[in-house]
Amino acid sequence: MILTVVLCFFVLLLTGMPIGFILGIAGVVGLYGIGGDYMMVMGAKRFFEGLDLFTFMAMPFFILAGEIMNRSGITVRLIQFAEALVGYLRGGLAQSNMLASVLFAGMTGAAVSDAAAFGNTLVPAMVKKGYNRPFACAVTAAGSIIGPTIPPSNLMVIYGSLMGVSISGLFAAGIIPGLLIAVTCMAMIAAFGRRWKLPKDKRGPSLRHILSSFRSSLLAIIMPVIILGSILAGITTPTEAAAVAVAYALFVGTVIYRNISPKDLLDMLVRTAKITGVVFLIIASASIVGWWMTFNQIPQMIADLFLGISSDPAIITLLILLMLITIGMFMDINAVLIILAPVLVPLTTAIGMDPIHAGIMIILALNISLMTPPVGACLFVLSSVTGEKVEKISVALWPFLLVQLTVLILIAFWSGLTLTIPRYLGF
Repeated sequence: MILTVVLCFFVLLLTGMPIGFILGIAGVVGLYGIGGDYMMVMGAKRFFEGLDLFTFMAMPFFILAGEIMNRSGITVRLIQFAEALVGYLRGGLAQSNMLASVLFAGMTGAAVSDAAAFGNTLVPAMVKKGYNRPFACAVTAAGSIIGPTIPPSNLMVIYGSLMGVSISGLFAAGIIPGLLIAVTCMAMIAAFGRRWKLPKDKRGPSLRHILSSFRSSLLAIIMPVIILGSILAGITTPTEAAAVAVAYALFVGTVIYRNISPKDLLDMLVRTAKITGVVFLIIASASIVGWWMTFNQIPQMIADLFLGISSDPAIITLLILLMLITIGMFMDINAVLIILAPVLVPLTTAIGMDPIHAGIMIILALNISLMTPPVGACLFVLSSVTGEKVEKISVALWPFLLVQLTVLILIAFWSGLTLTIPRYLGF
């Protein structure tokens, strides 16, 4: 019966059916194989229970906060501040792109949102300044995965909720890896800048310009401080902080900047509902598959398979990373996380890896797969908003991909980089 479910899954995947429906159908086929019509009740039960977690409420709030910030002009102000800080460097606008990704990451937690926002704003600006369009798209794609790595992160919410791991602890653990990705990518841009003589701002560094941009973007910069500070200080839960983020962004957009109309708000609510509905359908359907896998002891089989190949923790860690990146190249990463986390976390525990460390490693690997063809979501978003071909973006992206894979290996084998801040905060 296991073979039947696997074949059902991959056949439906090849037809192009949405992953949420594929998981639901495959799960129901598996339940029918266990107990016929009698087990169909379990499918409905798991579909509901898969979403019956309070922490999942944080996701639509963070998505809506990102929509409001994009519409209200907060994103543009962050970009202007980043450009004032590093725009005078060789390749300065590319550096600004990466730095703006760091600033924007502390608000939305979604790579696709970052890619869409900067694809509409920074990529045209970079092309206008003389950058090659595929390179501009590659920089934007590389920076976009900082969003779900630096907290808040929707993937961290899903992982923490499913595996019973502290979401606040995961948020704290993602800070250093996210910053490390930004620093290494900026170093790569600096190397390209000298070699390719990339454009730079002719004005040069200006303290007055920096202070002016800082004042203009202060309300935007305060937002991640409010979100992360309240969570890490234990004042709010991630869900409560997400609601505060929406209220703050809405106040700034409607009262301070005054550029959000009732129609804009309706459009943002509809878009948030659509995005959340897709993610929640995947989570609910994957819950059915997860129960079926647990019933058939598939996680234990996979763990035994890995341990049968080698008992060396380093080899097992590399096999896990290879599996995640390979599968993430072909499937929605939310679905991959929901299906594989219950399988892989017991395996990482068996080799002595801390659950928070394992979570960050898994999430970072899946984030990187957002940039890899053939199903890299960030690639297709950038292609759609800029008109550039996915193939050309992929070629320009390879140097950044190699750098980020190096960071992934470093994070996987050096737990101190991930756990220093959580341990300091008591997680």
